Amino acid sequence: MDYLDQVLEKLRDWARRLVETLFGPQTESEPELIPIPVDEPQRRQSR
Repeated sequence: MDYLDQVLEKLRDWARRLVETLFGPQTESEPELIPIPVDEPQRRQSR
């Protein structure tokens, strides 16, 4: 029984490596940027 557990663990490891190779490591999605309003100074018209 111990032999079967070792084989299953090895198969899980190979499957995980295969998925990482094909699809890349699991990455966190980039957070959405939140627009921040900025008050622009009014330009003076000097004459």
